Amino acid sequence: MTSETTEAEISAQANKWLRLMRLDRPIGTFLLLWPTLWALWFAGEGRPSTHNLIIFILGVLVMRAAGCVINDYADRHVDGAVRRTANRPLPQGEITSTQALVLFFSLLLIALGLVLMTNQMTIMLSVGGLLLAASYPFLKRITHLPQFGLGAAWAWAVPMAFAAEQQLLPPALWLLFIAVIFWTVAFDTYYAMVDREDDLKVGIKSTAILFGRFDLAFIVGLQLLALMALFVAGLAFSRGWIYMIGLAVAALYFVRQYLQARNRDAEGCFKAFLGNHRVGMVIFICLAADYQFSSGPVLL
Repeated sequence: MTSETTEAEISAQANKWLRLMRLDRPIGTFLLLWPTLWALWFAGEGRPSTHNLIIFILGVLVMRAAGCVINDYADRHVDGAVRRTANRPLPQGEITSTQALVLFFSLLLIALGLVLMTNQMTIMLSVGGLLLAASYPFLKRITHLPQFGLGAAWAWAVPMAFAAEQQLLPPALWLLFIAVIFWTVAFDTYYAMVDREDDLKVGIKSTAILFGRFDLAFIVGLQLLALMALFVAGLAFSRGWIYMIGLAVAALYFVRQYLQARNRDAEGCFKAFLGNHRVGMVIFICLAADYQFSSGPVLL
């Protein structure tokens, strides 16, 4: 079954509001959830507060939904010309542009309510996260690097988690921040490769178009940089061998993704994109286990 067929079938069955917020397709929520949990576990030294854990998980759900709504609003005039997105509520006329904006701002109000339950530093940082999330959908009109905008928006959960847990921003957190950006650009390039031909026709820019025939090489390079940054971050936060095993397993998943996408067909690229859920999950599981069971850093 192709990615286009899958989305068309889901679109025919799911509620239009759920589809607009992409709540019928949880992959994006997971891809944002895992790095958020990485950050909370690093910041909380393996024991983040239940209060912050609940707030950040709900924040992931709300902000991912808001990002999808503003993305579809930005793309409302071109989604109908792209096979994979033609059945979305806005190009189909099921929801008006005004209704979409009302929903977007309503979700932002919910997110504001959540962040107000943290501390002043986290609240201040949330402004940057909002600007990144709201601007990303419009970057594809002016640059071939919108995936880096998405990566920055995804990674902004890292300093926010440290602010919420520690009310400090230790320099080592930026290693994790950079790793999330590289990882996000890599998996979103796989995603953009699915739509590359349609995007060229309608004038949408992406790293898949920019990288051209070197797309897979760039993805592999970005994944290696992400793993290196995660490795150094692990050393900076005194993580042990269990965490490092998680990175090794993640590397194997990256190899599998390359093999799935090596022919550059839409179905293979989409499978490679979906596989990043397992990457984020295995790193988190091993990070949490490392804090629970590891006796110390892997290297001194």
